[in-house]
Formats: sequence, C-alpha cells, structure tokens
Amino acid sequence: MNRLFPAPWLSLALWVLWLALNLSISPGNVLLGAVLGICAPLMMRKLRPLPIRIRRPGVILRLFLLVGRDVVVSNLAVAWSVLNAGRRPPRSRFIKVPLELRDANGLAALSMITTVVPGTVWSELALDRSILLLHVFDLDDEALFIEHFKATYERPLMEIFE
Repeated sequence: MNRLFPAPWLSLALWVLWLALNLSISPGNVLLGAVLGICAPLMMRKLRPLPIRIRRPGVILRLFLLVGRDVVVSNLAVAWSVLNAGRRPPRSRFIKVPLELRDANGLAALSMITTVVPGTVWSELALDRSILLLHVFDLDDEALFIEHFKATYERPLMEIFE
C-alpha cells in the first residue's frame, strides 16, 4: 500500500484540489484527479525529504506565535523605513549568521520563516550548512540581530527537529 501511495494525504489533497479547481465532479475529472493524485507523488517520491521526527511538538505553537508577532512588527518597521527613506535611508546589508541547526527539515522551515518575515531574504547557505547569508533591509546592530534570529527561530527549530 505504501508503494502505491507514498504520501496518501498528498494524494488526497491533489485529488480534491483538482476537483475544486475544475469546479466539476464529472467522471472524467474524478478519474483524471485520481490519476494525478496517484502518479504525482509516485514520480516525486525521490524528492521527498527524510521522514520528519518532531521531538517537542509544544514548541511549534510558541514558534508560530513568535513568527506571527515578527511578521506584524517587521511589516510596520519596513513600512516606516520606506516612508522615511528620504530622511534616513535604510541600512541594508548582507550578514553571515552562524548556524547550529543541521536537520534538513528544520533548515527548510527556517528558510520559509525567513521568507515570510519582511525585511529579510535568505540568500545562501554554506555547503556544510554552518553559515547562512541573509540580506537584511534595515539593520542597526548586527550582533543583536543575529542573537534575535538564533534565539527566536533557530533554537526552537532545533528543539522541534533535533
């Protein structure tokens, strides 16, 4: 069963998404959606990351709330910087953040968090996964930013995945 459906929830989601996008439950769409739901995960089985082992699921809620707070605060800070760019231009820079997180799933989550929070862009990850190059839109204190980044995002992800 696992060989036919390597990701059963993904298969079901693809099938439902196909039907929803076509706004039809005709036999042809039901069959085509089922074929898509079965074949797509089979063809992409090798691309799936290692199985996820969540160590401390309670930390996920805390991380979610921290990221939500940072999204709101960063949106306001970036908007304020853009509106006041004539008086004080933003101090954009690339910074290198040393990483302790090595889990592939944790790094993927960190990249998504970095993308969601305005004012930061994930630019490059060292081949040995030890240093992350980030572009920061407006940076006052590099050391303070790195400590905030590690404490707010990296440490909870390490608790969850490692």
